Amino acid sequence: PNRDSGSRKFYARRALTLYPSHKLNEEPAFVAYYVHWSRDDVLNLTHGERLRWCREISNINRKISHEPPKNDIFKI
Repeated sequence: PNRDSGSRKFYARRALTLYPSHKLNEEPAFVAYYVHWSRDDVLNLTHGERLRWCREISNINRKISHEPPKNDIFKI
């Protein structure tokens, strides 16, 4: 399709941001390990939902082990 020059400039400036490949396996494995959900249940969560579960599980683990808050490894 023929696009006007304004839209071409917009798309030319946008960069594609990829999610780190090691996180693709780390988050589902982390959730599955702690809540014992099936692979399908964990993978059916959206990325945002999985990330929230990872953060909550991390917070619970820190409270139980009496660890001080640290930088969260599950950042957006």
